[in-house]
This record gives sequence, structure tokens and C-alpha cells, in this order.
Amino acid sequence: MRHTRWVFLASLLFLTAASVSQVKNPVKWTYTATKTGPGRYTVNMKAVLEKGWHLYSQQTPDGGPIPTKVSFTKNPLVTLSGPVKEIGKLETVFEKLFEVNVKQYSNEVTFQQNVTVKGGVKTNLAGTVEYMLCNEKECLPPTKKPFTVALQ
Repeated sequence: MRHTRWVFLASLLFLTAASVSQVKNPVKWTYTATKTGPGRYTVNMKAVLEKGWHLYSQQTPDGGPIPTKVSFTKNPLVTLSGPVKEIGKLETVFEKLFEVNVKQYSNEVTFQQNVTVKGGVKTNLAGTVEYMLCNEKECLPPTKKPFTVALQ
């Protein structure tokens, strides 16, 4: 009888731990490319956030949260044109956790990169978005999300 209780208790603890440790994912990413001219594209990396969560700008002050960083895999057929732009409602907020003013986005933000493809061929642009999400109660660990976009 005593053995049965311990097995039951251990099973209950395991199930509780498993349900608590489920990974939160309060952001949905979409990646698209729009042709803007011969061999020219605008690549959009759009983040849609659940209510209450925010994502940080590419520019954050020292001592602040991890900034969003978009990096691209080298492709000899693709030339990047200018820096990655941020399109969304930028908020500047004093973050008590970090004790600095941070630049962040709520609801949604699009990171946009203009590119040129040599010779008008079909190829892909691959890369990674590294980001950090926080809400009023917690911050999630920085995450790296790989992506690939067809340029046709």
C-alpha cells in the first residue's frame, strides 16, 4: 500500500512538472518577399504578438534587454540594400527590470530588408531572427528563429 502511494505521488509530481514546463510561444512569425522591380525584392519578417507581450527594437541601451537581431546567410546571388528597417508603433518605456528606457513593440512589428538578386535568377534568402519577449511578469530567454524566403 505504501509503495502505491509513492508511485501515485511521483506520477502526480511528474505530470505537474510536465504541464508547467511547456514552452510559451507568444509570437507568430511570417516571412514574405515582394518583388519591387527587376531583380529587386522587399523581404518582410513580421512578428504578431499575443496581448501583453512585447518584442524589443534592434537598438536597445546598454544594460537593457537583448535587442532583436536579423542576420542573413551569405548568398552570392543576393545583395542586401541598406539596414533592416523596423515598421510598427515604436514605444519607449522605462523598464523597471532593466532600469533603463527601452524601445519595444507590442501587437506587431515588421522587420524589412531590401535585396537585389543578380541575373534575375530564382533563389532563396535564408537567415535568423534572434529576439527576446517580455510581459509585465516575466521575460522569456532569447530565441533564435531560422527562416527561408523564396525570391522568384
